[in-house]
Amino acid sequence: MARSDTDSWDLASSVGATATMVAAARAIASAEPDPLINDPYAAALVRAVGVEFFTKLVDGEIALDGELAAGAELMIGIMAVRTKFFDDFFLAAVGDAGIRQAVILASGLDSRAYRLPWPDGTVVYEIDQPEVIGAKTATMTQIGATPTAERRTVAIDLREDWPTALQAAGFDPTAPSAWSAEGLLAYLPPDAQDRLFDDITALSAPGSRLATEFHPDIAANLRERGNEMSEQWRRHGLELDLANLWYDGERNSVVGYLAGSGWSVTARRRPELFTEYGRPFPTGEAAAPQRNSQAVIAIRE
Repeated sequence: MARSDTDSWDLASSVGATATMVAAARAIASAEPDPLINDPYAAALVRAVGVEFFTKLVDGEIALDGELAAGAELMIGIMAVRTKFFDDFFLAAVGDAGIRQAVILASGLDSRAYRLPWPDGTVVYEIDQPEVIGAKTATMTQIGATPTAERRTVAIDLREDWPTALQAAGFDPTAPSAWSAEGLLAYLPPDAQDRLFDDITALSAPGSRLATEFHPDIAANLRERGNEMSEQWRRHGLELDLANLWYDGERNSVVGYLAGSGWSVTARRRPELFTEYGRPFPTGEAAAPQRNSQAVIAIRE
């Protein structure tokens, strides 16, 4: 089903199911012999959602061979590197820059509030739809997970007035902050992407930092890949139409837009990140559209 301005979801449907997919990739990546990341909560969160295909993946009950193997290995490798990038971003923000408030936009099944070594006094705000926030919080409580920072949830759709809700939860716009928009922009219409950055800019004191991504021609590149993955998963009983979750339309370059809004911006292409973390960038046709994706870090001037 195509997206609309009023659609909603939980962690087993639509956009929410992609958060479960990403958590499954993190769980598998964490269990590799020489793991790049360590997310000890990802597997439990995936099991709690209850999507059989993803549960079987993290439990090793689906063989990663043939066409499924190529797609799964690409996704797992990219998600491991992406996770490491955002982990390092937050650790540098609170360590090197001394920032003590972090905001995770569209937090999904992100477990950074529980697994990163946050300094004392750090507040981590998680923003997502109420059903998503509620389900994750319940699971983490059930498995006995304890946040390593003060975790404050903001249960609101990003299409609503989330800046007001964030400040009502205690966010201080006069103090520097660290923001992540990870795996989010593709699910926003082009104009909503700009509004999101406008809102972040308005809430960001000088010295604030932002990490995000930019994928040129994202809808066209991902739609074909989404159709292929959806068909592969359908053979294993999962009905999730990835190709219709992204919005078409020409987008402003994240780098240029943020630079024009008072941010100092640096960007690295995805193969550079793989090299930095000692991993070979995947070869093959499926990986080609990912080569131009950029990991972006911006500092508010």
